[in-house]
Amino acid sequence: MKIIDDPKELQNFCLSFSGTIGFVPTMGALHAGHMSLIEQSKQQNDLSIVSIFVNSTQFQKKDDLDKYPRTLESDKALLDAAGVDVLFLPDFASIYPDNYTIKVTESDISGILDGASRPGYFDGIQTVVLKLLNLTQATNSYFGEKDFQQCLIVEKMVKSFFLPTTIHRGSTLRESDGLAMASRNLRLSESGRKLASKMIETVRSQPDIQLAKKQLTDLGFEVDYLEDHFNRRFIACYLEGVRLIDNIAWPPQSTKSQ
Repeated sequence: MKIIDDPKELQNFCLSFSGTIGFVPTMGALHAGHMSLIEQSKQQNDLSIVSIFVNSTQFQKKDDLDKYPRTLESDKALLDAAGVDVLFLPDFASIYPDNYTIKVTESDISGILDGASRPGYFDGIQTVVLKLLNLTQATNSYFGEKDFQQCLIVEKMVKSFFLPTTIHRGSTLRESDGLAMASRNLRLSESGRKLASKMIETVRSQPDIQLAKKQLTDLGFEVDYLEDHFNRRFIACYLEGVRLIDNIAWPPQSTKSQ
């Protein structure tokens, strides 16, 4: 596995490659959800690139950024074993030579859900994804549906800026108890981890939003939002100070994808 930390080196490498390129952007602390996207990339492309970059511009709280799990050495081992061709490991200065004075803003879909709760969140995501797609010139790019709103916004950005990549969505992978796989799950205590599965269990079983919110609050969750959009139900809660998000098809019979 080739490791590159310089954006210009990555750009030159990708421009010189004649086959199809698959790209999976991540912030590390890799789990089976990430690996499923990587496997899809490997099956569909001649070259697969994964980036690991904890993008500080999408964090509103320094404490949240500082506590974001970082497992670089085990991540490298996973990617090498999976047969990833290139790992891109930039730092803030190399990705943001302008110190984030130039950014991308979407003013419609980003006004609800995570966009409403976390001002500037999607500006940070869109800006870094645009940079990464420009650097890799990816034929195909892979994003997980756990971040469904992000998928919609990235797809819209790619279409708006005529980027030569096709966005592929990967279904949300879940633990055996139903909890959506997420890097932030690593921050939960043992008891918190057991309780976390009650979030999506409650959302699935209680159609009434207000009653579901009350049940979650009674369990010890701090509900950020629980709303229906795009034929899906979206939930964001805090548990032990850790922000958990999820979404499912709603009404449940509207689609098989969960």
